[in-house]
Amino acid sequence: MQRIRWIVAAAVLCGSAVSAPAFAAAAAGIDRAGMDTSVKPGDDFNGYANGGWAKTAVIPADRSSTGIFLQVFEKAEKRNAELIRAAAASKAAAGTNERKIADYYAAFMDEAGIQKAGLKPIQPELARIDAIHGKDDLARVLGSQLRADVDPINATNLDTEHLFGLFVTQGLEDGSHSVPYLLQGGLGMPNRDYYLEADKQMAGFRDKYQAYIATQLKNAGIADAQAKAKAVFALEMKIAKAQASLVESEDVHKANNPWPLADFASKAPGLDWAAYFKAAGLDGQKIVVAWQPQAIRGLSALVASEPLDTWKAWLAFHTINHSANLLPKPFADASFDFYGHTLQGTPKQRDRWKRAIGAVNGDLGDAVGQIYVKKYFPASSKAEVQQMVKNILAAFDERVDALDWMTPATKQKAKAKIATVRVGVGYPETWRDYASLEIRPDDALGNHLRAEKYEYEHQLAKLGRPVDKGEWWMTPQTVNAVNLPLQNALNFPAAILEAPFFDPKADAASNYGSIGAVIGHEISHSFDNTGAEFDADGRLANWWTPEDEAHFKAAGQRLVAQYNAYEALPGLHLNGQQTLGENIADVSGLTIAYLAYQKSLGGKPAPVIDGLTGDQRFFLAYAQSWRTKTRDAALRAQVIGDGHAPGPFRAQTVRNIDAWYDAFKPQPGQKLYLDPAQRVKIW
Repeated sequence: MQRIRWIVAAAVLCGSAVSAPAFAAAAAGIDRAGMDTSVKPGDDFNGYANGGWAKTAVIPADRSSTGIFLQVFEKAEKRNAELIRAAAASKAAAGTNERKIADYYAAFMDEAGIQKAGLKPIQPELARIDAIHGKDDLARVLGSQLRADVDPINATNLDTEHLFGLFVTQGLEDGSHSVPYLLQGGLGMPNRDYYLEADKQMAGFRDKYQAYIATQLKNAGIADAQAKAKAVFALEMKIAKAQASLVESEDVHKANNPWPLADFASKAPGLDWAAYFKAAGLDGQKIVVAWQPQAIRGLSALVASEPLDTWKAWLAFHTINHSANLLPKPFADASFDFYGHTLQGTPKQRDRWKRAIGAVNGDLGDAVGQIYVKKYFPASSKAEVQQMVKNILAAFDERVDALDWMTPATKQKAKAKIATVRVGVGYPETWRDYASLEIRPDDALGNHLRAEKYEYEHQLAKLGRPVDKGEWWMTPQTVNAVNLPLQNALNFPAAILEAPFFDPKADAASNYGSIGAVIGHEISHSFDNTGAEFDADGRLANWWTPEDEAHFKAAGQRLVAQYNAYEALPGLHLNGQQTLGENIADVSGLTIAYLAYQKSLGGKPAPVIDGLTGDQRFFLAYAQSWRTKTRDAALRAQVIGDGHAPGPFRAQTVRNIDAWYDAFKPQPGQKLYLDPAQRVKIW
């Protein structure tokens, strides 16, 4: 299911965490040994900054990629493991967060208990599916499975296996209260392109996916597995054809469709919407926003047109598939073989304890987060990052004043938005309360399913209530950052505020080039091709003069053309329109971070360290923060389904910054060189 990027515009490279050898940074904050000075910066700045590292870097067997993000991720993972194991050893009282953390981890690690339980945790749901006798029953089961699908780690994709997904936040035009958004879903592969693209690679994935469906149905002892797998796959092909593309899904104007609940029956006939919404707990709502209206119509029509037995087989498979990682070994192994090995190219499954840490963080994130920040995020780091944020916001404000193409009326609105942005550093002001969530030490899958239901009920409870502008969408132990245009807010979790992104002992040039550029990136999302559609109050409102809007969009299209020219794999080019928002944020964020760095010098020249000027260290720190090496299958998946360009191409963002030309002297005719008039300057 396609993610709508305005919800969470993450600074992360891709959905899966990445791994790397230690970053051998010197006092300058730059890894000199990882550079390849035989490469000309003007031909390939990523190769110049990271080529030495790339020659020897090995992607771990349990990873689809390797790079700087995992160096930081693994530090957080190790800390989380220590905290969770300490909670287990503490013999904390029942009902406390520590006890819930310990019991969740213990249950996940209890492979013998999972094997013994078999299908018992999902047997009631399978029985409900088997008892479906009409389309009204089908609507009720589909509605009861609706969940709040929020995954800010993978900001461009929402891979829900349920027919629809739900997102709850403020209204696009009325920001006074929260409303429900209904989103397309229904696929078992990452997105519609895996079903519809004609190349051999995708055709091979489709064959293996149909075989995988059959395998899981056989594992569950379901009769006629092959025939049912064929029918399920054929249904998903129709679902894929009905879905909107990623680029279409990101057009917020096409998404602004607040439908009265009673109108769904006429606007999207086929599904018994009254039964569906009642089972989903949404029957008391006045409106539901149809984010992809054509897809919702198409999926509803399929409920009516496709055989009931096919839908029952589809529901049975997805119920199994959704829980496969916490079912007995044959289910979990088959799931990894398809999703990890086939689709991502990863040879080996991650160690179970690492998967357990990830699962605890996924379902009890704030409980772990509270302990994490007490131990690992000092007030001094929070204060220093907050000061950097202030400096970069001030630089953005000054940059707006200096824009020669923007009219005073538009500048005034942009500056108002900058002045009111809400920035969260490290952790939220209010923590999630898990008191009502039952966690048992002997029920791994039950714990996860109850946590999903708890999250869904938490989201439903927000409906119709005043919007919490301070709500966080990431936990403190997440290596990522996020912009929330509807809240006009930014979140910078504690775990990303670590070296080499941020090092209190490092030179200012490297800090501004790495975490400063991340901060600038997230601020710039408020002014990318989607964020710029929202005003200072987070409302969908056009605050541009026609002339300024035309200039802004023309600059964006030049950036689209620039990224369209990049070739990730033979014959596979980046989609500049799909990655436009992230690319705007990269160009603008790097521009603003550079200006803030210069301002931090207080008019004094930057020192030369290890033979590198301040500007050279700034741009090298930026490129080295995007150091990445990815398996071909995972790279293909990212290009097709992610709104972020792969790391090596993000490192080349420097070609649009005038100061980079002064620092590294690229020459006309070199591959990255752009004439001044060709350099994209948006903010």
